[in-house]
Amino acid sequence: MTRITSVCVYAGSRPGRNPVYRVAAENLGRGLAERRMTLVYGGGNVGIMSAMADAALAAGGRVVGVIPRFLEEREIRRSDLTEQHTVATMHERKAKMAELSDAFVVLPGGLGTLDETFEILTWRQLRLHNHPILLADIGGYWCDLLRQIDRGVSEGFVPADEGRLFERHETIEAVLARLDTLAAPAHADALRRA
Repeated sequence: MTRITSVCVYAGSRPGRNPVYRVAAENLGRGLAERRMTLVYGGGNVGIMSAMADAALAAGGRVVGVIPRFLEEREIRRSDLTEQHTVATMHERKAKMAELSDAFVVLPGGLGTLDETFEILTWRQLRLHNHPILLADIGGYWCDLLRQIDRGVSEGFVPADEGRLFERHETIEAVLARLDTLAAPAHADALRRA
């Protein structure tokens, strides 16, 4: 089994009102560094995504950022990352982050996080990749989203077996423990361009 070596994390570009989200992001960043798993994220210096990158770097981890040119100023492009990629568009950002990653973790966040999450779920549904997707449901943050997906199933818009596309975990400890057990996708299962 080839272990996971890089994890793309989608997370809020704002801090959120509940400090539990920042703590979760910091614990995830630190946990990935301790496991020598590269953190791949949006490259900004704002919100809980920045707290996560700070924790990973402080723990000696490798952190790769991917930021669109037009967000470099707005999200304050970081110069302290292990590696920073600048791309032209949000579409390129999502594709590059996916290309660099063996697995995906979704932390609480806003519309951008939802956009990234639904795109990577759709790519998996379409069999463009077979990378694990772990939803970190910190404090029940994603409960309403999960209810909406269930509603889509009950109304016949989402196939009943689509729950296989992702896993829900309530704590960062559970997310990290699961990452420890997962195998990286085989080369043949690598992300295919849509």
